[in-house]
Amino acid sequence: MEHLHAYWRMEYIEAPRGPQGGNIFAELPALGDDAKALILHRSTLTYLVLNRFPYNAGHLLAVPFRAVTDLTELDAAERADLMNEIVYAKELLKAALNPNAFNIGFNLGVAAGGSLPHLHAHIVPRWSGDTNFMPVIGQTRVLPLSLEAMYQRLSEVAAKLPATP
Repeated sequence: MEHLHAYWRMEYIEAPRGPQGGNIFAELPALGDDAKALILHRSTLTYLVLNRFPYNAGHLLAVPFRAVTDLTELDAAERADLMNEIVYAKELLKAALNPNAFNIGFNLGVAAGGSLPHLHAHIVPRWSGDTNFMPVIGQTRVLPLSLEAMYQRLSEVAAKLPATP
């Protein structure tokens, strides 16, 4: 029998939940170290961060700086900035990883899979044939790069990529 190790998973399992854990999306931009926070890009009202617990390699999150839980709570400028950040993320992943497709979306509410009370969009690169039995049966995702290596790769491309308007 083969053994697969997902060492990163324990950090997620043991991470604080609920009010005692604070608001990680509000705390990350305040760290003062974007590499440590895995923040790849900041716009005026939104930022882009590498998901620490990804569904797939290169999974990014576009997050408004202001903590809200629903799209309806964003004003027009925040909605526009968030969409621009999502487009920027897609272009960044396209340039850095050349995926065949993308899943882009929101989990609004706990029943929809929303585990954090701070609105964020998921931008997940997809490749033909990247879904197999591992996530379904093995409860394991196979990621070809560490978070640090992925951050470095995306950061290098982000430095050359023009920001969306």
